[in-house]
Amino acid sequence: MNAPSEPLVSIVTPVYNEEKYLAECIESVLGQTYSNWDYTIVDNRSTDASAAIAERYASLDGRIRVLRCEEFVKAFPNCNRALRHISPASKYSKVVLGDDWLFPECLSRMVAVAEKHPSVGLVSAYALEGERVVLAGLPYHTSFVRGREACRRTLLEGQYVFGTQTSVLYRADMVRSRDPFYEESNIHADTEVCFALLKSADFGFVHQVLTYTRVRPGSLNAHSLDLQTSWAAILNLLLNYGSIYLTTDEMEHRLAQHVSDYYGYLGKSLLMRRDRTFWEYHTKQLSRSAVGYSRARVIAGLVRSLAWVAVNPGQASRQLFRK
Repeated sequence: MNAPSEPLVSIVTPVYNEEKYLAECIESVLGQTYSNWDYTIVDNRSTDASAAIAERYASLDGRIRVLRCEEFVKAFPNCNRALRHISPASKYSKVVLGDDWLFPECLSRMVAVAEKHPSVGLVSAYALEGERVVLAGLPYHTSFVRGREACRRTLLEGQYVFGTQTSVLYRADMVRSRDPFYEESNIHADTEVCFALLKSADFGFVHQVLTYTRVRPGSLNAHSLDLQTSWAAILNLLLNYGSIYLTTDEMEHRLAQHVSDYYGYLGKSLLMRRDRTFWEYHTKQLSRSAVGYSRARVIAGLVRSLAWVAVNPGQASRQLFRK
């Protein structure tokens, strides 16, 4: 029986061809110590047994339902489609990607922080990403941070506390107020939406490993790591949210620093002989931004890298060609 004080959490899993991992994902939801949840699995025209696996679990637990979509869409559009089906009675919403899973206390711990601090709009926690624990940076005694401060720390100090869709619990009314919830053209839409929400809400954090994000070839995460998309992501965050969360001087200094470092990385990438896909991505991202793309600055970055190699030949052999 649900405890009277437990608010409803609507969980969604957008799925496309996840038959290898989906049962583990669903079992992790069923294994939660928190019981007042409903669970919607949205199948994106899978060509494997994903839908059948989901429907088998739905037949065993009335809290689970499966929606089979007629139209195939990309990853973030499918997440948005899933979030449109959260319960109107839910107070919180949780995304769990089909190849990820939750530790048993995930919902209970996250909801406890959100209930303790009514101004919190989203809650994150330490996450196991492959074999390493991520989202460190906040002092251990801190479970509540003003939204403005959380975003400032990310922009100024590079603090990584938001994570992926699976890492975060959202307040459901904030999910319902945005449609689409995620910016579908942004590969880092899960981070961008946190900056958007924290303009009017605060941030909660649990100092416990509560979610698992799978790192595997062909995943969106692996694609992002291969292209090093975080450079463009930080640039976009500074351009779109820097004026909101930073002072004018902070914004000018941080933007200049990041653009210089970005072009330095691209200069090093010439030595790394990155492929055409890599260069097309970064050229496009810089060209469409207010900063613009400059081949001269890439060459300047190359010159700086060559100078560093000349001064630090031993260190360069270990570090320069490491992605």
